[in-house]
Amino acid sequence: MKIIAALLTSTFGIASAFVPASQNVGSVRLSESRADLEELAGKLNPIVKFYDPMALAQGDFYDMGEEATVGFLRHSEIKHGRVAMAAFIGYCVQSNFIFPWPQHMDGTTGPSASLSPEQQWDAIPEGAKWQIFTLIAFLEIWDECSSAQGMPHYTKGRMPGKYPTLQPFRDNVHFALDLFDPFGFSKNRAEEAKARGRIAEVNNGRLAMLGIFGFLSADKIADSVPALSAIAIPYDGNCMIPFEGNFHL
Repeated sequence: MKIIAALLTSTFGIASAFVPASQNVGSVRLSESRADLEELAGKLNPIVKFYDPMALAQGDFYDMGEEATVGFLRHSEIKHGRVAMAAFIGYCVQSNFIFPWPQHMDGTTGPSASLSPEQQWDAIPEGAKWQIFTLIAFLEIWDECSSAQGMPHYTKGRMPGKYPTLQPFRDNVHFALDLFDPFGFSKNRAEEAKARGRIAEVNNGRLAMLGIFGFLSADKIADSVPALSAIAIPYDGNCMIPFEGNFHL
């Protein structure tokens, strides 16, 4: 645990140390309100339109005000959608294929594709799990420290879903592709095309969230998702306890 704490501490330092001087970002404000959410909802789903049963859009998170709260919600949904899309594709791939090269210090490969992805997670070493969580922590901290690069925080006017460049990290630490448009494909697209792409991304993310939880539910609870009953692999662990086989808090 001391090693992990040290890694996380160093991550805080990396996120703020290797950055260019802050720029004036006052003119780049992209404020959003509940009314903007309602307008966006009509574009995302013309049938359902605006649906907020928990009244989250009427909240005032951390006393930051409406615009900051809406920015938090928009950024959070896009982030969760992207994670869900990666998880859905990963589930499909891991169920049929594993990388054949050595993945552990003893030279062995990853868990067999005959195991479900949940069982594969349980089978990997604890150190590998901590590596994954440390990377996630770094990416989260880098996102939160965007103002150090002259980019507004997502609660203060940044475009929802836009992730800070990793150029300072590339220049000073290690090569890494940007998470936001890593190959520059979107840079020269028309604004109308970019807007359509952002709408499609939110919808795809929502579908992926349903999809990955459908897989997890089908494996955990027999016949809970009839369409997946034929391919589900029963799992008796707990997906909400990632270190269940290692330790308990």
